Amino acid sequence: MDEMIPTYQIFAGILGLLIGSFLNVVIYRLPLKKDLVSARSACPHCGYQIPWWLNIPVLAWLALRGKCNNCHARIHWRYPLVELFVGVVFYFSFPQTLNNVTIFQWVFQCTFTSILTCHFFIDLDHKLLLDKLNIYLLLLVLPFSVVFNTPVFWLVGGLIGFGAPYGVSWLFYKLKGKIGLGGGDIKLWGVLGVFLGPYAIIDNIFLSCLLGSVVGVLMIVLKRYDRDTGLPFGPFIIVTALIQMYFSWLPERIGLSLFSY
Repeated sequence: MDEMIPTYQIFAGILGLLIGSFLNVVIYRLPLKKDLVSARSACPHCGYQIPWWLNIPVLAWLALRGKCNNCHARIHWRYPLVELFVGVVFYFSFPQTLNNVTIFQWVFQCTFTSILTCHFFIDLDHKLLLDKLNIYLLLLVLPFSVVFNTPVFWLVGGLIGFGAPYGVSWLFYKLKGKIGLGGGDIKLWGVLGVFLGPYAIIDNIFLSCLLGSVVGVLMIVLKRYDRDTGLPFGPFIIVTALIQMYFSWLPERIGLSLFSY
C-alpha cells in the first residue's frame, strides 16, 4: 500500500486542481448570489460560454495567455493561482501512511483550506466575509472539536475568539463613533476559536493584527492605500490560521507566539 502513495498523491494534486477550479466559481458567484452549480462557466466580460477543453485548470489559462478566447479580455491571474494553490495543498498534505484517521485528517484539512481560500479572495474583492462560509466552516470544525477536544477547549476558544474582538470593536465604536472591525471578522474569529482553542486563538488575534499593521503601513508608504481606505482584514486572519494549521511550530520558533503549547 505504501508504495502506491506517490501515485495517490498525484491523483490528490489533480483533485486539488479541479477543486480549485470550482472554488474560483464560488469566489466569483457567491457574493453576487449567482447559481453555483447548473450555470455553465462563461467569460464575465462577453458572456462567452467556456467549453470544457478551455476550462482545464492552469493549463487553459497558460494556453490562452491569460485572455478570453472570444473577446480577448484579460483573465485575472487569480484563477490559475487558486487552482495551483489548492492543488499544491492537496498534494503535499496527503498522508504518507494511509489509514482511516490520516485520510480523515487530510479531508478535514483540505476542506478547511478550501473554505478559507474562498473567504480570502471574496474579502479581497468585496470586503466581505460571508455568513454562509462562516456557517460552513463552523459545521466543519465544531464536530471535529467536540470529538477530539474537551468542552473547555472549544467553548472557551469560541467565546474568546468572538467575545474579545467584539468587545474591542464595541469600545472603539463608543469612543470614536466608527466601526473598527466588521461583523464577518468577529464571526470568523469565533469559529476559528472553536477549532484552535483559547491559547491559539489569542495567538491568531495577536499575529493577524500584527501582520495587518505591517502590511497596512507598507501599503500607505507605497501609496496603494490611504488612512481612510478600508483594508480587508480577513486575509490576515486566514493566513495566520493556515500557518497555525500547517506550520504550527513557526510562530513559537520565531518568537511570535504568546504561549508555549
